[in-house]
Amino acid sequence: MSSLQQDYLERVYAGVLGKLIGVFLGRPFENWTHQRIMAELGTIEYYVHDRLGVPLVVTDDDVAGTFTFLRAFDEHGVKPELSAEEIGKTWLNNIVENRAILWWGGSGNSSEHTAWLNLKRGIPAPASGSIEVNGQTVAEQIGAQIFIDGWAMVAPGQPKLAAQLAEQAATVSHDGEAVHAAKLLAAMEAEAFVSNDIEHLLDTGLAAIPADSLIARLIGDVRRWHAELPEWRDCRQRIQDHYGYDKFPGNCHVVPNHALIIMSLLYAPDDLHKALTIVNTSGWDTDCNSGNVGCLLGIKLGLDGVNAGPDWRGPIADRMLISSADGGNAVTDAVRIAYQIAGFGYQLAGMPAPDAPKNGALFHFSLPGSVQGFEAGASAEGLSVENSGGKLALRFASLAQGQRLSAMTPTFSPSNTPQMPVYELMATPLVYSGQWLEASVSAEPGNAAPVSVNLRLKVYGKGDTLTAIDSEPHTLSPGQSTLLRWRLPDTGGQPIQQIGFNLTTTAPSAKGTVLVDYLRVDGAPELRLRRPDEPGDFWRLAWINSVSIFSKNFPAAFRISQSVGEGIIIHGTRQWSDYTVSSSLTVHLGHKGGLAFRVQGLRRYYALLLSRDGFLRLVKVRDDKRTVLGEQAFAWHLEQPYLMSVTLNGPQITCSVDGQPVFSVRDETTPYENGGIGLLIEEGALSTSEVRVSGSTAA
Repeated sequence: MSSLQQDYLERVYAGVLGKLIGVFLGRPFENWTHQRIMAELGTIEYYVHDRLGVPLVVTDDDVAGTFTFLRAFDEHGVKPELSAEEIGKTWLNNIVENRAILWWGGSGNSSEHTAWLNLKRGIPAPASGSIEVNGQTVAEQIGAQIFIDGWAMVAPGQPKLAAQLAEQAATVSHDGEAVHAAKLLAAMEAEAFVSNDIEHLLDTGLAAIPADSLIARLIGDVRRWHAELPEWRDCRQRIQDHYGYDKFPGNCHVVPNHALIIMSLLYAPDDLHKALTIVNTSGWDTDCNSGNVGCLLGIKLGLDGVNAGPDWRGPIADRMLISSADGGNAVTDAVRIAYQIAGFGYQLAGMPAPDAPKNGALFHFSLPGSVQGFEAGASAEGLSVENSGGKLALRFASLAQGQRLSAMTPTFSPSNTPQMPVYELMATPLVYSGQWLEASVSAEPGNAAPVSVNLRLKVYGKGDTLTAIDSEPHTLSPGQSTLLRWRLPDTGGQPIQQIGFNLTTTAPSAKGTVLVDYLRVDGAPELRLRRPDEPGDFWRLAWINSVSIFSKNFPAAFRISQSVGEGIIIHGTRQWSDYTVSSSLTVHLGHKGGLAFRVQGLRRYYALLLSRDGFLRLVKVRDDKRTVLGEQAFAWHLEQPYLMSVTLNGPQITCSVDGQPVFSVRDETTPYENGGIGLLIEEGALSTSEVRVSGSTAA
C-alpha cells in the first residue's frame, strides 16, 4: 500500500480539464500548418470555434479514446499488470465499427482502424498494432500518444507504472517510436503529481525509453534549441526543418507532433495559457498536441494553473462527450470522469477510495469551480451559474414577476449532434421516465424577495425541438431551504435531453441567489420505448447502433438488420440493475435473435435468444467466451412474434416466452450486476414495435 498526495483528486480534475481545454481549443483547425494558422487566425490566444462556425464541445477521438480505454480496469480488473491483450478486448467491447471513437480512415491509412480490424479478425494485441503486422508507416502515427493521459493519472508519482500501462495500451494500435512517445509522456505526467521541475520531468520520461531512440534524440535537439533560441517561433522553425511532416511517411506521424509538445513545455513550463498558445499556433495535429500539453500542465500546476489567464473553464462548463458502446457514459462531465480515474488510482495504490460526495449524488459540485455542465438557458438573461463553496449558485440580478430563468445540464445528445464534424456521437440518455430527481436547494438570506424553484426537464419533441416539462414549484423565502423530489413522467417515447432548475417570483422583482447542494437521480425506469407520436430522429439516436441497418421505413418502430455476424442496438445505462424487460419480437431471418439485458458493451451481456437450430437459449457473453445458462428445444417460426420477458433480481434471472416460464437461473460466477437492454440479431432481421422496461422485479 502506498499513500497518495492529499490533492490527488483535484490534480486529476485539473488534468482532465486541461485535456478538454486543449482538445477543444485545437480541434477547429486540426492539421492546419503554422503558416495557414497565422494567415487566417493569427496567434491562438483563446477558443476560435465561433470564428470557424463550429461547436466548442464536440465528439473527438482524443477525448473518447483516452477515457474509454481505461474501462479495461472495470472489465479485466484494476491491476498493475493489465495487458495489451486485455485492453484490446476492451476496444472490441466498446468501439462501434465505423461509428464510435476512432478515425475510420481505412486499413493502412488510419493506425487505429487498421488495429481494430486486426483485433476483429482475431489478431490479439500487441500483434494488432505491431510493425511486423502493419508496417512501420502505419505503426508510428500519433494515436498512441493522444490516448495516454488516463494511464498516467491512475499512477500519481509512479512514472514506471504509468509507462508500463501506457506501453500496454499503446501497443494495441502502435509500435516503435509511437510507443516510446506515449511512454515518455505518461511517465512525465505521473511524475508531474510530485514535481514541478520540467527538466526533471523530461529526464524522468527519458528514463522510460531507449536512449538511442529517435524520440530521445529529438528531445535532446529541442532542449538544445530552446537553450539557444529565446523565441519559440525560431525553435518551431528548427523543428519543421529537421523533423517536419515532409521527413516522415504516412498520415500524422508522431515525431513532428511530439517535438512541438516538448517545445511548448520548455518555453512555458509554468504557464498553461502560454503553452497552449505556442502548441496551437505551431500547427499540425493541434487538438492532439494541445490535449497532451493541457493535461500535463493541468496536473503539474493544479487548478490554480488552469484558472490563471483567460476563462478557459467557463465556456466548457465541465462538459464532455465520450462516443462508445457505453451510451450512458457518453454525455458526461469532467467531475464524474475525475472521480472514476481517481477511484482506479486509489485501488492501484492499495487504498480505499474516499466516499462518494453527498451520498453518491450524480451532481454534487464538490470540486472547486465545478458546475457539471450547468449553464444558464439562452433566454435567461441576467442569470449566472457558478460554484460557491461546493454548491451550485444560481445568481439572478433581476427576476421580474412572470419571468422564468432556467439553468440546465445535458443528459443526452445535444441538438447539434448531427452537425458535429468527423466523429459521430453514440449515446443513450442518462435520465429516464419513472426515475426520481431529488435536489437540496436553499435561498440565500440576503435575497430581496421570495423566489419559486421547480425542477425542469427538456425533452425532444416534434421535429426534434426541445419542450420543457416542469415539476410543481416550491417558494423559498430568504434563508429558507427545501428538498425537491419529482418522479419523472412518461415522455411518450422521447428522450430527456436536459435536467435542471427553473426560477420564478410573484414579487414585482427579485434579486439574489439560489444554492443547489446536490441533484440526485434515483430509481429504476418505467419505460414504453416506441415510435413517438411526433416525428423526429432523436428517439432512434437514443440507441447505440451496432447493426448494419436500423431502419426507419417499416411499420415496426425497431427494425434491425445485420449483414455479417451479430449486431445489436443498446439502450439504457450502467445505473440500471434490477428490472423487468419485455418485448414482442419477430425474427424475419437470421441464425439467432432476441432480447439482451444487463448489457455492458458489444461483447458483454446476457441474452435470451431464438436459435435457428430449434432451441431457445439463455446465454452469457463475455468477450470471446459464450456460456449457455439455459437451453431447451423450442419450435418457433420466422415472421411470427414471440413475447419475451426477463426479470433480473440480483444474480437471479427469470425468463418467459408468451407468458410461459422457460428459465429461472442464478448466475453466481462473476455475474453482470447492471447494464441496459438490447435487441440482437445474427445475419438477418428482427423487429418489434415496443420495448417495456419496469423497475418491478416481481416474477
